[in-house]
Amino acid sequence: MNIGNVATALITPFHEDGSIHYEIVAKVVEHLIATGTDSIVVCGTTGESPTLTHEEKMHLIQFVVETVRKRVPVIAGTGSNNTAESIRATKEAEEAGVDGVMLVTPYYNKPSQRGMYAHFAAIAKETTLPIMLYNIPGRSIVNLLPETILELSKIPNIHIVKEASGSLDQMTEILSGAPKGFKVYSGDDGLTLPLLAVGGSGIISVAAHVVGEDMQKMIKAFKEGRHGDAAFIHQALLPLIRALFATPNPTAVKYALSKLNISSETVRLPLVELTEQEKAHFDIVWEHYLAKQKQFQ
Repeated sequence: MNIGNVATALITPFHEDGSIHYEIVAKVVEHLIATGTDSIVVCGTTGESPTLTHEEKMHLIQFVVETVRKRVPVIAGTGSNNTAESIRATKEAEEAGVDGVMLVTPYYNKPSQRGMYAHFAAIAKETTLPIMLYNIPGRSIVNLLPETILELSKIPNIHIVKEASGSLDQMTEILSGAPKGFKVYSGDDGLTLPLLAVGGSGIISVAAHVVGEDMQKMIKAFKEGRHGDAAFIHQALLPLIRALFATPNPTAVKYALSKLNISSETVRLPLVELTEQEKAHFDIVWEHYLAKQKQFQ
């Protein structure tokens, strides 16, 4: 599964009544493909997946597959803390024509490392699709440890881990022991460049909704050995990335997209839209970023 340098975790746009706004979904997809996204992850955290019903997820996955029309890979978030339901969702996503699935570490029930291995192995056994593991201890409470990830990497269709532990040490440990072809992607936009420096492959991004081309420029500069240029772009991006995560994801990125007239700010409860004060703070950071951006365009 080649997902490129930048995969974007797609937002789920909503109407004011909370229903999915499919016309805007298509608009955002086209925007992402036009601005540097190499692949799209649908029904992830940024897509407000905890608030989507199973039926909504499957319909959204099908719609995105049909909208993308094989121009870039589509990866569906089908993992949960229920192994049987994860298998069900994975099979339905496979029928919908996705190119791979993303499986989050089971949250709330706090399984052991042995339990997590058994969970992922059971799902992998039931699908032919490539699998991306998603380790995000800040949300799931449990940390999928490097030794467990390395054991899982021996399963033929487990190809990638999205590492959102925030630990470069952990990412490096995975990279140092991983079999050839197994890839580590950052789940944190701000760690994209540091991860590339220790051998990682790229980013599963939220920021790429609004700075996808700049993320690609940074990665290209690093891979071409222009490390000073890459560092400059990273330094310019970092305050904006922090602003995008200063409020619960995806509230700030939806606000940013509304500023670009691409999508609305609407989120589903228990998330709420930014306050006027939060918007004003974001606007200041955004203007500072645009001023810096002129220096590497």
